Amino acid sequence: MASDPDSPQQPLEFVPDDEQERQREALRESADSIAHLLDSVVHIPGTSIRLGLDALLGLIPGLGDWIANFIGSTILFLAVKLDVPKIVIVRMAFNVGINTIIGAIPGLGDLFSIWFRSNLKNARLLRRYTSKRTPRATSGDWLFVIGLLTGTFAISIGTFALILWGFQALWNVELQ
Repeated sequence: MASDPDSPQQPLEFVPDDEQERQREALRESADSIAHLLDSVVHIPGTSIRLGLDALLGLIPGLGDWIANFIGSTILFLAVKLDVPKIVIVRMAFNVGINTIIGAIPGLGDLFSIWFRSNLKNARLLRRYTSKRTPRATSGDWLFVIGLLTGTFAISIGTFALILWGFQALWNVELQ
């Protein structure tokens, strides 16, 4: 007997089975574990401050920040594997990027890493956009990225203008 596509035994839409959902949850838990290790594994007694390997590795000049951000970037790869919307992945990459840039400043960068917690933010974003309730990027995500791109463009133009001004100032000094 041929299978009838309208028969009640065949589902009309794709529903992930329990094994697929277990695998997805395992990936989400991996992201949570990485974030916890990098941002909040150590509790400073007598305070509410938690820090992780990100801040500790940041004490190693140059190489430490690179290693911490390389490990933190694995959360981005998990997000891609879990089909997180691309706009959210851009937002997550921004979190890693800002942590890398400011984290490179000796002393201040480590304090920033303790406060900013880019990896925990990214793990929360990953979990939020892989839950059954929120499958799409929100307008807030789009506004964030558009603002980020606008700000980056403005900084680039400002930097270019500052460089031109510097060259002009040097040129005027040499002529006098």
